[in-house]
Amino acid sequence: MKKSQDAGRDKRREKKRAEKLGIPLPDKGPKQVPHTLESLREKDVTMVEEDDEELYQEEATDAYASYFTKAYEPKVLLTCSDNPHKKTRSFILELCKMIPGSKPVWRKKTSVKSVVKQAAEHGYTDVLIVNEDRRVPNAMLVVHLPEGPTALFRISNPKICKEINRDYKDISFHRPEVILNNFKTRLGRFIARMLGALFHYDPEFKGRRVCTFHNQRDYIFFRHHRYAFKDTEKVRLHEVGPRFTLILQWLQEGAFEGDFEWKMKSEMRTSRRRFFL
Repeated sequence: MKKSQDAGRDKRREKKRAEKLGIPLPDKGPKQVPHTLESLREKDVTMVEEDDEELYQEEATDAYASYFTKAYEPKVLLTCSDNPHKKTRSFILELCKMIPGSKPVWRKKTSVKSVVKQAAEHGYTDVLIVNEDRRVPNAMLVVHLPEGPTALFRISNPKICKEINRDYKDISFHRPEVILNNFKTRLGRFIARMLGALFHYDPEFKGRRVCTFHNQRDYIFFRHHRYAFKDTEKVRLHEVGPRFTLILQWLQEGAFEGDFEWKMKSEMRTSRRRFFL
């Protein structure tokens, strides 16, 4: 303990002496960056590079290619399990206000397949179905219409606007900017495209809204902010809400019927440093 204190005093004396004499401190080499699970992640054959031409060719013909070529505008139907409780209803309404071109529909006892079929008949491009457990949203099914794919996510730590001391009325109707960050594998890129395609591709920057999906160790953190400009040079982010985390459970071909393309299984977790997105 005494040695570390003496070393700290010596460093402070050295710094003061250098400042007094106007000389630079001796170069001690680059600062060591601490390792994290993310930086030590196992390499995967499905990890992609920015200049992967094969990947770009695949994406040019996948289920979301027409969205990214702006061939259609997203129209999203949001619903939930039968007889939802207050927090789930608020969660749905906040998602609806946050996602342009979306509409809440309370499905009551209608089956998921019937909801998907009716949504396709009415021209919807995607269906979002929120499930709840113990009065709290716990899962989200995302179905792309008319031919899929379908993905199930577990919802962790959902917070509606009220729970982070925000008012959902502060959510403007401007189309938000969408940021998809740190999706590094083919599966991750596809999931990012699926989530991004729920929002309009042409953001209204005057609304200063930004929705971020940030992947970290296969946890997809969602945050909704509004830019606040203090002056012409400084900007800060003001969180609007809601806030939640998604964990992918499975990805399926088709609109809620088809083969599984990927499914999380306990035996796949062979290492704490192995990630899939």
